[in-house]
Formats: sequence, C-alpha cells, structure tokens
Amino acid sequence: MSVSLAKGQKVSLQKGSGGELTVVRMGLGWQAAPKRGLFGTRTRKIDLDASALLYAERTPSDVVFFQHLESTDGSIRHTGDNLEGGSGTDDDEAILVDLLRVPTQITQVVFTVSSYTGQTFAEVRNAHCRLVDETTGMELARYELAGGGPHTGQIMAKVFRDGSGGWAMQAIGAPARGRTFQDLLPAIEPFL
Repeated sequence: MSVSLAKGQKVSLQKGSGGELTVVRMGLGWQAAPKRGLFGTRTRKIDLDASALLYAERTPSDVVFFQHLESTDGSIRHTGDNLEGGSGTDDDEAILVDLLRVPTQITQVVFTVSSYTGQTFAEVRNAHCRLVDETTGMELARYELAGGGPHTGQIMAKVFRDGSGGWAMQAIGAPARGRTFQDLLPAIEPFL
C-alpha cells in the first residue's frame, strides 16, 4: 500500500512484513503543460533531470545524474535521460538505489529535479516523485509535485539512515533555482 506524502513528511522504509528493503527505485514523471497562444494550444517539450546526491553526513561524496549514470561504488544507478517527459503517470526517469550496497559512510541520498531547458515548474503538470520496492514492484510512497511556480529546480526527497540500521524517506518538495544539480547545492544544505 502506497503512502501519499505531504511536504516534509517522513516514512520508514521497512517492509510491511517486517523485512528490510533491498533495492528501491526513485521514479520521476512529468508532462509539459499545454500553452494557449495566438494560433491555438501547443505543448513545448520540457527536459527535467533527476539526480541523486550521496552525502556522508553533510559532506557531498558522489552524484548520479544524466552524465554520470552510476555511483562510483555501483550502489546507485540512473536508468537514462528523458528529454521531454511523457504521460505524467509513468516514470520518465528513474534512479535505482541498492540499499544493501550503499557504503556505510553514506548517511543520506538526496534526490533533486532540475529543468535543464530552463522552463519553470509552472510549465509542468502531472509531476510526481515516487519510491518503489524494485523487488516486488510495489509503490511505497508518492509525492505529487503540485503548485508549479517560477522555480526551475526542486529538492524532491531524500532517503536516509534512520539510526536503527534501516532507512527512511522524507518528502522535501523545496523549490530552488537551477538547471543542474550543481546549481541546487546551496538549496540542499538546509535539508541535510
């Protein structure tokens, strides 16, 4: 059963059966919002990019994004760059996290989304960020990106070690400005 997360809400990543999750997929889906113009309605392609930043406490350690599809240790993998979005219901980009292989010094993985083509989130609709148990295909948590806005980046969520040996997820949903994950680094700081 999926949990619909509100901004700032946290959820444990323990399986309902009490077992530990091993591999999770952070999926990102979106659709370009149609714009009305002088010659009718048109839809412009929007290139959103999902990134995963690995932190050892508050220190950046590695990053996975469209130009570096796998973490140095191999525990996190990006499935590839989508340049235009899709239906808004499916995942257009995904990042797989093998929780058992994430090195022990990595305490949190922060997921960001940025508009590489520079359009604002006011031009995006049906955007979501979701966490899926990759072993069973079961959706664990979903965060709907609502409200649009003049920003071009978003600190979506993070998974972090919860202190009891397991992992938890927090929906962040903080707007930011930037076309790449590098531009979003200052906006990530308050959430570490």
